[in-house]
Amino acid sequence: MNKLRLGPVIEEKPVRVSIDISAPIYRELVAYGSLLAKETGQTKIEPIKLIVPMIEKFIKSDKAFKKMNKYHKI
Repeated sequence: MNKLRLGPVIEEKPVRVSIDISAPIYRELVAYGSLLAKETGQTKIEPIKLIVPMIEKFIKSDKAFKKMNKYHKI
């Protein structure tokens, strides 16, 4: 079985952000949350809980961002 890219979703103190996503992306998040819950032994994972870990994973894996951010700290 292939491993999903995200691991267990960790609860942290949130910062409120409001976004609009398309219905197809929402359905994909629902499916991903269901599969991730089964894979990690967690209870149902709501789609909203996946967005931050996915963004974190994306940023950490973006080599160009790491290189540029290293020289241009904001």
